[in-house]
Amino acid sequence: MTIRIPSLETDPMGYVLPLTVALVAVISIWLSPKAKNEDGFFRGLSPSGRSPSLVTLILSQVTTWIFARSLLNAAILGYYYGIWGTLAYAAYYLSFLTGGMIIDSLRFKHGFSSIQEFLRDRFGSPGTHCYNLVIGLRLVSEVFANILVIGILFGAEGTLSYTLAVMAFAGVTLLYAMLGGLHASLRTDVFQMLLFFGVLALLTVLTLASGNATIEAVFGKPFEITEPGPILLIVALLQVWSYPMHDPVMMDRGFLADRQTTRRSFLHAGWISILCITLFGSLGVIAGANAIDGDTMNTVLTRLLGDTPMLLFNIALLVSAMSTLDSTLSSSAKLVAVDMKAVSPTLLNGRLVMAAFMLLGLAMVFFGNKDLFSAVAVSGTASMYLAPVIFFSLWAGRQDIPVWSYVGSFALAIGGAVLYFTESSGYSAMLGEAHKYTKLLWISATVLAGGCALFFIGQIFQPQPQLVKDGA
Repeated sequence: MTIRIPSLETDPMGYVLPLTVALVAVISIWLSPKAKNEDGFFRGLSPSGRSPSLVTLILSQVTTWIFARSLLNAAILGYYYGIWGTLAYAAYYLSFLTGGMIIDSLRFKHGFSSIQEFLRDRFGSPGTHCYNLVIGLRLVSEVFANILVIGILFGAEGTLSYTLAVMAFAGVTLLYAMLGGLHASLRTDVFQMLLFFGVLALLTVLTLASGNATIEAVFGKPFEITEPGPILLIVALLQVWSYPMHDPVMMDRGFLADRQTTRRSFLHAGWISILCITLFGSLGVIAGANAIDGDTMNTVLTRLLGDTPMLLFNIALLVSAMSTLDSTLSSSAKLVAVDMKAVSPTLLNGRLVMAAFMLLGLAMVFFGNKDLFSAVAVSGTASMYLAPVIFFSLWAGRQDIPVWSYVGSFALAIGGAVLYFTESSGYSAMLGEAHKYTKLLWISATVLAGGCALFFIGQIFQPQPQLVKDGA
């Protein structure tokens, strides 16, 4: 699924967009104090050692999950599949509820300071190796996706404006992310999220004022369980149990504050994110309801709303991309230096890790697959190996799950992710001619059921330690 969106080449007000980029970048750099110690860079503490406030955590959680890829995906799914496509994508934001439950159990019930520590305790080195591989790929894909959207905003792939926009955006974001690490990311998240709220509110008012946001336009497509939108909604409800645990950006923010603040931040971030995604995705729904053969989403929206709302559409994508990218780089540094302990957790090493992940993301932009939702689906399918870990080992507290159950669940999920990628990209047709979202549903259900079965069987046949009698 591909779609063209407004760019400098077609937008008569296009000069405003580069100025917006420059202004947001300058303010973000100004808000990013240079980190003086590792606690601020890797753990987000202020120079005085204080944890972030509730408001900061909520806004940071929201802005790091309402990224440019998400906004564009929600609008595209709405354009093709109506309100059910947008709601399907919004359903992924129920991850804040399951994510909050995961963090609460992990930190305050079991007493672990990281997911890697928990997995190492339960499954040894295979537990952390499998997990680090999945979330490492997740972080690289997030860098790639947000840079890609920025490139598309400024021109067609391969053009000079596209290349310059990608390189400039990557360079500026890397600069201020390297300055202050996670603490700087939290500070800039607040500013960028407030800016996004303002843009989205104005865009919503202009859309309502245009008279195109009618009940018939928004709910014109009925709920048919065999259609791609409702099918994708079911997929989201299956993947939402494990999806948050494989997102280090969300999980990192669950270890920064006390229990009450953490619980409230996940709860409020959830409903705010769902509301924002649904509002933005509804633009695609309205465009789809008014499209004629041969139209693209931006063509319809420009015809319905005019140039100014479409400029706001682009600005919303730009701000969300920048706010997510700096947080992704901060989590990348923490993953390699603190959680994996692959390098010493120094400021220099953290900044070098950020640069490495940025280069990997850029490589994917210029040489990788350009299907934005495929990255979400593949990532979400791979994460499903964690569902039985959450159900059995975390929430049920079982410590008798063998390593082979864990590794088997991981292999099944990775196999499912690879199969979906090959099927959706046209490299294979093992699952027949069904719609790719129907195939995704089959794969997701199989991975979830198979992983849980492996854990259930494993706990039954796991040898129990023999008790040694006193004096024996």
